[in-house]
Amino acid sequence: MLPGLDIAGLPLAASAPAGGAIGLPTYLGLVIALAVGCQWLAWALRIPSLLLLLLTGFAVGQWQSADDVLGRDMVFAAATLAVGVILFEGSLTLRFRELRGIGGPVVRLCSAVPLIAWGLLTGAAYAVGIDGRLAALVGAILVVTGPTVINPILRQMRPTRRVSSLLRWEGIVVDPVGAILAVLVAQAIIAQGEGDTAAVIAASLARTLAVSLALSVPVGLLLAWVVRRHWVPDYLQGVLFLGVALGCQVASNAAASESGLLTVTVLGIVLANVPGLELRHVREFKEHLQVLLVGVLFIVLAGRVGLDQVRDVAPQALGLVALAVVLVRPVSVFLGLHGTAATRRERTLLAFMAPRGIVAASVTSIFALEFQHAADVLAQRAAGAADPGRAAELERQASSLASLGDDAQRLVPIVFILIVCTVAVYGLGVGRLAERLGLATTSPQGVLFAGAAPWVVQAAEQLDALDVPTVVVSDRAQDVSRARMKGLSAVKTNIVSEFAVEDLELAGIGTFIAATDVDSTNSIAAREFVHILGRSNAWQLRRDDDPEGGANHRTAPAPHLVGRYPFSPALTYARMTEMSDRGMVVRRTTLSDAFTFADFRREHPEAVVMFTHRGGRLTVLTEDSPEPGDGVLVALTGDRELGKRTVRNAERKAGKEAGAARRSAASDAPARPRT
Repeated sequence: MLPGLDIAGLPLAASAPAGGAIGLPTYLGLVIALAVGCQWLAWALRIPSLLLLLLTGFAVGQWQSADDVLGRDMVFAAATLAVGVILFEGSLTLRFRELRGIGGPVVRLCSAVPLIAWGLLTGAAYAVGIDGRLAALVGAILVVTGPTVINPILRQMRPTRRVSSLLRWEGIVVDPVGAILAVLVAQAIIAQGEGDTAAVIAASLARTLAVSLALSVPVGLLLAWVVRRHWVPDYLQGVLFLGVALGCQVASNAAASESGLLTVTVLGIVLANVPGLELRHVREFKEHLQVLLVGVLFIVLAGRVGLDQVRDVAPQALGLVALAVVLVRPVSVFLGLHGTAATRRERTLLAFMAPRGIVAASVTSIFALEFQHAADVLAQRAAGAADPGRAAELERQASSLASLGDDAQRLVPIVFILIVCTVAVYGLGVGRLAERLGLATTSPQGVLFAGAAPWVVQAAEQLDALDVPTVVVSDRAQDVSRARMKGLSAVKTNIVSEFAVEDLELAGIGTFIAATDVDSTNSIAAREFVHILGRSNAWQLRRDDDPEGGANHRTAPAPHLVGRYPFSPALTYARMTEMSDRGMVVRRTTLSDAFTFADFRREHPEAVVMFTHRGGRLTVLTEDSPEPGDGVLVALTGDRELGKRTVRNAERKAGKEAGAARRSAASDAPARPRT
């Protein structure tokens, strides 16, 4: 919906910033700093970032509301455009190939489930004392979840590919569906007594769908055609996609109220599924922008809710939260997905995963204004009506809508409380539920190995014995067979293939180690998995062109083109393989006060220490790692006798070198004169 326009397209009165507000640069700088700081702190504390953002925004709003600084219409305009950008970014990740095996559940999640939820939420809202007409409206608003709340939770709990796809498709597609449904309900309320309400709603829905498809599909195909012919430089493609998406959203909203969100969603899906269109750099640009927009939006919109408003509606809101969490979502999911390919465990997880997001917060605020404006229009028409009976009827409708507008003001704090509570409940609890169901892990400790050399398979065996999930990937069938014969999970694929990067099952995996015999493959793979697991968790073996002693900036590989080097010492593939061929194997050793790491090093001076496992947490060791304490050490070692012989040989060699040095020094000394 375009801020400044009501449902019928009539202008609303603009609102100006209130006097006494702090300066605009100060307010924006503070909000941006808090948005980034809250998300960083939430990452460090491993709690939902949206919870911190909402509470921070609410606290800031008690001191300074965004309406006082920016003006109400500017807040609505910015929120509308930002939501469009967020949905566009999310829809760029939706590929139809993800629907293999889950197409039926996705269709139901985006159609039957929200319709059932709408009916149940309407009843729940009415049960807690909300007017019947507003109950239908709030039910439509609250069917949405959205990428703003789903994506941060998915990043924390790392679910299976199927569960991730189900939640992302539902969150992104249902957002515009819920917004359109809310507009249709509002139109039905306003149109009561103005003729055939059903015809008005049907016409509005048809216009919305026609405008969205007419804009998104041809524009998306044209944009893909232009980019694929390299008519746009790479550095402009991110902002070009952004500009096109915003332009489509504004044009769509001008033609059909609230159709813009559906337009940008379909536009993103079209672009994501054009064959051969490379969107990685565009998605990265949009992802960074989305993180900032989500933080700013939640702080700004939460700041529009006053403490007195929250206190007034708290009993109603908490009752609605309880019904939504305990009854509405489970019933709608189990009924809507009945008979589909979704497993019982997947349905159970989906039944307890429905946090409400930014669309619910942004759409709710406008409807009180819509009803009040519609009441003013009807009052003007009543004043100019020639028929007294018609004038009386219009005045009655205007009075009813004005009263409804006053009641609708209470929806904003109700929805705010519901957003806070659902984010807290689902964000803090769904990870544990997903772990119990075996569909995700909140602390992924598993290791993905690229390459299947004998020592790699041995390392995977040792980690598997410690209950650490491992996956071995190789494009050689014999290597994969050897790993599977050891009872390991192994996949035959090229580690730099599209399947490996985008479709490989990574539930429970937190670390990637590229250990193939090709340095360039290791570097490319490590760089790709940086985007998935983070730079701190993407490793590759030392490259042959990066010697242990170091190299200058002309010969050493650029740091941003390679992954981190694991193990101590950090060796090349050739060196690791040579040690393995000499009979060294990967073993586990328990470290304690009785047998410390120093003791281990004395017995195994040649060992390559790889991992430590303590308290259920796996750590990749490096040359910069502190000396391990208690726990289990995984290392490439020889047997103890070999270690002792190595020590004796080293000592013997050192003694010979010292003796040779002394003899050389003696021979070089000047002869003593005879007396």
